[in-house]
Amino acid sequence: MNLSVLYFRLFSTALLLMPSLIFIPGESRADDPYAQLRDQLVQERIATAGVTDSRVLEAIRSTPRHEFVPASERRRAYYDMALPIGHSQTISSPFIVAMMTEALQPETTDKVLEIGTGSGYQAAVLSPLVEHVYTIEIVPELGERAADVLAKLDYENVSTRVGDGFLGWPNAAPFDKIIVTCSPESVPQPLIDQLREGGMMIIPVGERYQQTMYRMIKKDGKLERQPLRPTLFVPMTGEAEDSRQLQPDPKNPQVINGDFEQMAEEGDGEMVDVVPGWYYGRQVRQVTATSNDRGQGKHFARFENITPGRNSHLLQGIAIDGREISMIRLSGQVRTVNVEKGPTPDALPMVAISLYNETRQDLGTFWLGPFRGTRDWRPSSRLIRIPPTTHEAILRIGLFGATGQADFDDVKIEPVK
Repeated sequence: MNLSVLYFRLFSTALLLMPSLIFIPGESRADDPYAQLRDQLVQERIATAGVTDSRVLEAIRSTPRHEFVPASERRRAYYDMALPIGHSQTISSPFIVAMMTEALQPETTDKVLEIGTGSGYQAAVLSPLVEHVYTIEIVPELGERAADVLAKLDYENVSTRVGDGFLGWPNAAPFDKIIVTCSPESVPQPLIDQLREGGMMIIPVGERYQQTMYRMIKKDGKLERQPLRPTLFVPMTGEAEDSRQLQPDPKNPQVINGDFEQMAEEGDGEMVDVVPGWYYGRQVRQVTATSNDRGQGKHFARFENITPGRNSHLLQGIAIDGREISMIRLSGQVRTVNVEKGPTPDALPMVAISLYNETRQDLGTFWLGPFRGTRDWRPSSRLIRIPPTTHEAILRIGLFGATGQADFDDVKIEPVK
């Protein structure tokens, strides 16, 4: 089975929550066939991952994400995953939207600027929580489509425009809060200028595939930074991308911190489940090797889960140029203790890599494993042919809904000439 199909299936068990307290304009829950899926999403994927603000949880529960994705993706609208929306862009996973919204600490009196409208989903989630949302999208087709959807659903306190988010929205400034849903290499100065003194900005900053989500507070005209968690967003295009100094090397793809020797630094703010070089960590920690871990380095990654179907994983983005690389070797070492499959027969530990072209079309997923039961450290590897149109990859390791303990070390991809 293709791992992407496996990954989607991990979100299929339904549980009910209390009815929503936030009204969706133009739609009642009694007439909404997706209400139960949103309840399940909030209870099983978002609340369990650390989002605790009840207003944010209700906003996610009440926002019809299926209206903001293409018809071809609607069946996956309430999986906790990013989905393609065209023009090489994605709609962020519900957890990331919830996490960023909570980090923004929205107040009913806030005037918020969003950079990167995309599908319009983030703006819709913010709408019932703040006074007004101003949102900018650089891709005309996406911006116009999002404006139509938001208008159809009667989000009257959301204003949209097409333009370069790097420049902000000067005529509506200053803003109490700014939320950026695409990643520049550094914070654009116009956004700093348009944030009021004492205002807050949530923004992913960094290299193309190595980014950190920050909360920034403006004090004396400058931003004080607090790291929240590693993350991966599409790049901020336009002037921000033109001025980017550091670019990935797609001719020499490598796993960052695949040996897990680089440790998270103390004082990293609110960051949890953090493993440097990796992102979206769930139920994972770095463990110091003992005498029973002969053959390993000083540290490795450990995943533990007691709830069937609950997320426990790490992800990493990697640039790969299929015109230059025709084959790679995927390898790693794995140890398991009392591993039992999750809700589906294929919900088991593995090392998996998914390949995508420049428009983020899925070109296939390949994996080591799955692994089950109890087994000591053992190396595993395989050769993978790379399609010529490959542009990037997402590497995943973890339990994928299985229960028990799985340890990973020395995870690598190596071009084969």
